[in-house]
Amino acid sequence: MNMHRRSFLTGIASLGFVTIVPSFGKPDNSGYLQTVTGRLDLDKAGLILEHEHVLVDFIGAAKVSPSRYNSEEAFEKILPYLNELKQLGFTTFVECTPQFLGRDVKLLKRLSIASGLKIITNTGLYGTQNGKYLPEYAFKESPEQLAQRWIAEWKNGIERTGIKPGFIKISVDKSPIKDFQKNLVKAAAITHLETGLTIASHTGESEAALEQINILKESNVHPSAFIWVHAQSEKNPEKHLQVVEQGAWASYDGAAWEKPQRYLELINNLRKHGFMDQALISHDAGWYHVGENDGGDFKGFTEISKQLLPLLKSEGYKDAEIEKLLEVNPAKALEIKVRKINL
Repeated sequence: MNMHRRSFLTGIASLGFVTIVPSFGKPDNSGYLQTVTGRLDLDKAGLILEHEHVLVDFIGAAKVSPSRYNSEEAFEKILPYLNELKQLGFTTFVECTPQFLGRDVKLLKRLSIASGLKIITNTGLYGTQNGKYLPEYAFKESPEQLAQRWIAEWKNGIERTGIKPGFIKISVDKSPIKDFQKNLVKAAAITHLETGLTIASHTGESEAALEQINILKESNVHPSAFIWVHAQSEKNPEKHLQVVEQGAWASYDGAAWEKPQRYLELINNLRKHGFMDQALISHDAGWYHVGENDGGDFKGFTEISKQLLPLLKSEGYKDAEIEKLLEVNPAKALEIKVRKINL
């Protein structure tokens, strides 16, 4: 570890942001992340936003198609926001739009090369809203059959592009989750054990998170392979602890849409009880909306730098703690690594 680490945060008052300078003291391991341009060693991942979007299409699985938007127009609108993020010191960007909701890996690769950001895409299926964004086969196939589709994307690349996913994205409704959503969780477990891809599940309230964790345990998948997406939706702080006590990751990923004080409270809760090592933060921003004029109102990726980090610093958080939230934790959470209960 380099003993002469640069300061992690440098304020730029003229911009109203906190620019982040990645430290040299990364965890010593040989793990890696999978990006749309290839493998990325953990010690080169830098600062990571672990839950964002660039383009989404909410028309539903039956009608979604790349023909519904102009890729060039989307590229031109999105790129400046990624350039801005790169200038703020971030290195890696996790794009969470799943298949049948607007996932466009060719666009992501082009944006990655143009911006210099390392972008991670996903495999999996999005089961919430009673399956509106699921193809017909998702209601008919077994978890094993679904998993083979996702494993094939990992082994062969997505849609004959050669671009591989870096995690599994699924989603469920509130507990008790429906049978077809349980199958998605079971398929994710099978895929994880074969590929080492982390499972990120759009969930919200804690009971559904715990239900999914129990399904994963039954498949011998350790909860550390599970990211509880949109954990900020759970209002009871005690229930946050119930989930992280299992070993899962709590993703507080709506910082673009909520007041930073809410995120201070969430992080404080985990910090107070010794679970800072399992906390993740992001914006859930972006959202070039297919079907809206010029993609609608695109939300930039700056609120963490502009609002949350200064608040954390003012509340006494050390650089090493902020580094953990934006660098160490997301790298560990997304590391390509099989996590079994019984090793």
